[in-house]
This record gives sequence, C-alpha cells and structure tokens, in this order.
Amino acid sequence: MKILLLEDEYSLRISIEEFLTDLGYEVDGIMDGLEAYDAVYDKAYDLLLLDVNVPSLNGFELLKKIRVDDITIPAIFLTSMTDMDDLKEGYKRGCCDYIRKPFDLEELELRIDQAIASHLKNDGNTVELGCGLLYDLKKSKLTENDEEIVLRKTEKDLLEVLIKHKNSVVSTQMFQDEVWGEYVEPATIRVQLNNLKKKLPDTIIQNRRGLGYIIER
Repeated sequence: MKILLLEDEYSLRISIEEFLTDLGYEVDGIMDGLEAYDAVYDKAYDLLLLDVNVPSLNGFELLKKIRVDDITIPAIFLTSMTDMDDLKEGYKRGCCDYIRKPFDLEELELRIDQAIASHLKNDGNTVELGCGLLYDLKKSKLTENDEEIVLRKTEKDLLEVLIKHKNSVVSTQMFQDEVWGEYVEPATIRVQLNNLKKKLPDTIIQNRRGLGYIIER
C-alpha cells in the first residue's frame, strides 16, 4: 500500500518513513504542500498523512482542494494543535482521524490500520461520516469503530436525509416532506434531530441557525 506523508520536520518525517517502510508500506515523504498536492494526482495513494503547518499549501487547504475533485483517499492529520475549532476544521475538510504530536509510532500504526479498514468497508452502501462513524444505507445501521449505535426509525430516516443531501443545508420543511410526508410541528422535528445529535460526536451534524442542518464531508 502507498502512503503520502506530508511533514516538513525532517527528523520526524524520516522516523515515520523508516517505521512505515519496515511495516511494508511504500512511503513518499514530502515537505511542501503544493508538491504533495501534485503527487496526489500523479500516484494512486491508499492513505494521506498530512501535517497542517507546512510550506506553500497547508494540510487543511490541500485536503479541501482534493475533496472538491471527489478524491476520497482516507486522510489523517498529524498536528500539535489542540484547539477544538482547529479539530473541527480538519473534519470539515474531510479527514478521518487526527493524531496529536508528539505521538508514539505504534499509535500511528493503529490509526493507519483503522483508517484503511474503514475506507475499505465503503462499498457504495456504506457512508463514512468521520470520527470512526459508518452508516450502512442497505442495512440502515450506524456503527462507531465497529460498535453499533442504536437509532430509532425516525432518527435513521433523519440521518439518511442528511446523508442524501450531504454538504447541503436541509431545512425543517425538507425533513417534513421526506421523513413524515405531512405537516409536523417544527418543534417536533427539532426534538427528533436533537435526539439524533446526542448520539453522535458534536462535529457530525451542524446547525445553521435559521436555515437548517448539514453534514459536511
């Protein structure tokens, strides 16, 4: 399997390259964001390991640009950032995981295994929502790191509408039309959505005040 490693700290980049090479991966270590961006289109990578603060094009923007082109390679951010807003930004850009510096290489190995396994499960029926969450559209089943999250029927229906309109805001009127098919009090819809949100990480479903709700991936 091929891994692109974007990391501008020389000693760390070499350590990761050597470690992953010993595990049998083919690793391209790059320190410049624009160079890494070009490499994504030149080779078929199975995983991206992206530092955030790198020259030319930071990791967030790199991932944003390739996701626009529907490139779904799983990506893990390597960063010393601890601010929650920064973490949310990474998930909005489409990463599947974060690992904070400094980290043990053995931990990185585990994160890589999980990211690749989750990606391989995406067979067209399974949608990756981030934070280890997968939703099987065929089975109407939500899992987090292979553990099922039990949803009520209405919660499943609401989630499937959000997935159907992924990256677009879904209004209460749209939920009413697609889930109930008849008039429902907006307060009832909000209660059901809040029940669903409580079962998910905070970053998955975003509320756009006055507009509706959105899943951004």
